[in-house]
Amino acid sequence: MLIYIMFMIPGLLFMLWAQHKVKSTYKKYSQVQNMANITGAQAARRVLDSQGLQDVTIEAIPGDLTDHYDPRSRVLRLSQGVYGVPSVAAIGIAAHEAGHAIQHAKAYGPMKVRSVLVPAANIGSNLGFGVLFLGIILNQVGLAWVGIILFSLATVFALVTLPVEFDASNRAKAALVQVGLV
Repeated sequence: MLIYIMFMIPGLLFMLWAQHKVKSTYKKYSQVQNMANITGAQAARRVLDSQGLQDVTIEAIPGDLTDHYDPRSRVLRLSQGVYGVPSVAAIGIAAHEAGHAIQHAKAYGPMKVRSVLVPAANIGSNLGFGVLFLGIILNQVGLAWVGIILFSLATVFALVTLPVEFDASNRAKAALVQVGLV
């Protein structure tokens, strides 16, 4: 059973490290006011409007770092710490999410692949480790392998998502320059 744990440790350590980096960077730059003194919602609106995306709505949602673009409903959802806060982090995150709306509007191919993989990735990330742990506890090799496979789906999703995320950030940077926020 130890072999199953050995499969998971590198992935878990990398995931924890990446999560720490994101949270600490967000915490640092959420305390720095942006020079334009505009909120994340205002920055997102400027970016979206500059790309002809006036039909994309922006909503505030609870939580921290829960920001996302929903292509089905064409809604950009920003967490409370981004929506109404004039920080460097807020405009960066809001513009990045607007970058996803731009990808959607331009029918960016990898975004379509990502959208198809979202349900499988959600299942994998939510159940994978738990099923693996249960398989180890119950000494059920098959169940442990199911956990590894589910966790692997989430890993594949993360790898497929990287080009989409980099592209959204690149589009966001260009749009922020275009609207004069950088």
